[in-house]
Amino acid sequence: MPGLVFFTLAGCLSVLAAAAQTRVSGFLLVANKGDRSLGIIDAAAGRMVASVPVNGVTGHEVIASPDGRRAFVPIFGDSGVGRPGTDGRTIAVIDIPTRSLVAEIDLGRGLRPHCPLFGPKDGLLYVTTEIENTVTVIDPATLKVIGAIPTGAAESHMLAISPDNRRAYTANVGPGSVSVLDLPERKLITVIPVAERVQRISISPDGKNVFTSDQRTPRLAVIDTTTNRLSGWIPLPATGYGTAPTPDGRMLVVAMPRANQVAVVDLRKRSVAHVIDVPPTPQMALMRPDGKMVYVSCDRSGQIAAIRTSDWKLETVIAAGKDADGLAWAK
Repeated sequence: MPGLVFFTLAGCLSVLAAAAQTRVSGFLLVANKGDRSLGIIDAAAGRMVASVPVNGVTGHEVIASPDGRRAFVPIFGDSGVGRPGTDGRTIAVIDIPTRSLVAEIDLGRGLRPHCPLFGPKDGLLYVTTEIENTVTVIDPATLKVIGAIPTGAAESHMLAISPDNRRAYTANVGPGSVSVLDLPERKLITVIPVAERVQRISISPDGKNVFTSDQRTPRLAVIDTTTNRLSGWIPLPATGYGTAPTPDGRMLVVAMPRANQVAVVDLRKRSVAHVIDVPPTPQMALMRPDGKMVYVSCDRSGQIAAIRTSDWKLETVIAAGKDADGLAWAK
């Protein structure tokens, strides 16, 4: 009997420990392009609890303020990168607690603002502005534009910022290059040729490598940030898109839209360690701050795949909105 009690208690403790590991507080934000809205998802419940319209226009990406109270959705327009269509000129500002649109940042003219990020040290809001071939700098307290950094290339679509806030990197889609920017000096350092066409970009937690996906060949480019040169390629099972590193920098999650799969790359071995089936068509990967879950937006299905990093298994699929794309975490 004592042995039975011991194993029963052990089993209960295991269940409680597992529940504690999956318990999380915060909201997952998703830019629903087709619905022209920002979806707010209760991460613990695994369901969308609000959909906030962004004035009848399309935003592709989103970022949350460091305090988790506001979301910023750049209004890109009604087309894809480099394609004819409208040129958005505003950034929607949404209050997350009240789930309402509270302001708009007007850039003055149609610049197709796209990828927003907060500087990890300076707290400024940086947004790619494709028409101007720049990254626009915004003071989030006053909601005013305070500067612009030239990228030296067209179609500067996505953005990554180094952990020390000194460098930024843009993926220039059509030119197939990556621009390196000096954030304190607000100037262009260099443009790195990568491939015929690239998409999405991310940076390792230690700031030593930048990753972007070749859109013509199934491979991932690795850029050495010390030399600002292409240091090698990692073969993929299919063409990659959005990427996200684990907090320890050992693994990189890569969305593969054409295969309806996600690849997990072992960065030490520079090879694919896992492949996970997800709904059509995976776009962006976002690592949860605790590193225990990665979320992947699946555009065509309007869903988000939640993947455990402990065993790289699909835990659940969360219903989002039409053409779910950009993701962000609000604490």
